[in-house]
Amino acid sequence: MSAKARTALVTGASSGIGAATVRSLASSGFEVVAAARRLERCEELAREVGGRAVRLDVADPDSVAELAESVPEVSVVVNNAGGALGLEPVAEADEENWRQMYETNVMGVMRVTKAVLPALERNGDGHIVVVGSVAGVEVYPGGGGYTAAKHAANAVARTLRLELLGKPIRVSEVAPGMVETEFSLTRFGGDEEKAAKVYEGVTPLSGEDVADAIAYVVTRPSHVDVDYLSIKPTAQATARDVHRR
Repeated sequence: MSAKARTALVTGASSGIGAATVRSLASSGFEVVAAARRLERCEELAREVGGRAVRLDVADPDSVAELAESVPEVSVVVNNAGGALGLEPVAEADEENWRQMYETNVMGVMRVTKAVLPALERNGDGHIVVVGSVAGVEVYPGGGGYTAAKHAANAVARTLRLELLGKPIRVSEVAPGMVETEFSLTRFGGDEEKAAKVYEGVTPLSGEDVADAIAYVVTRPSHVDVDYLSIKPTAQATARDVHRR
C-alpha cells in the first residue's frame, strides 16, 4: 500500500462475500465504499469500518451513473453483486429468473466497470476484480441459467484483460466454490430448509475465506496481476463433486 490511501468500491456489499470483503479491505488500509441495494446494511457496515455507504442497483443504469458521480476516485472495484435464482432444468426454465441473473452477474459487471474505468485509469494503479464462480468454468444439472451468466462474467473479465493491456489497470477474477452465505437462501426463494441441505455434511467456505483471497489479489505489487484465482472447500472437487460426511 502506498502512503496515499487507496479507495476500494465493493458492490453487493450488504452481506456475505461483499460485506466480508469490505471488512478485509478496510483492515488492509483501503478507504472502502460499500455499495448495495440494502443501504441500511451498508451504512451499518460503513460505520463499523470507517468507510462510506452508497445505494446501488447494478441492474439500473441510472443508479450506476449516480454511483460514479458520488465516488469520483476509485483505485479498486470489486464486482461482487450477483447471485443465483432457482435450480430448475432448462426444460422448466423461468425466463424472468434467467433474465435477472444475466442482469446482475453480467450486465452489472459491465455497467459498473464501464462507469468507473476513467477513475481507475486516472488513478494510475487501478484494479478490477470480478467475483465469479466455479460455475463460470463448469456446469451442473439445474444450473443452466446461473452457469450461463457466470460463464459470461468470466468472458467479460478475460476480455477486459486483453482490452486494458498496456494501461495501468489490472484485471482479476476470484472464483469460489461452495460458500455458506445468503446465496442458497436467495436461490431457493427464502426456503431455509432447502438452503441448509446444500451445506449438509460439508464444511463450506465462509465469506471471510473468499474476502481473504480478494484482499491477497489486490495487495500484490503493481507488476503482479493474479488473472484467475479459484478457491473451494477441501471437500469440494468440482461444482458437482462434493464429499459429504
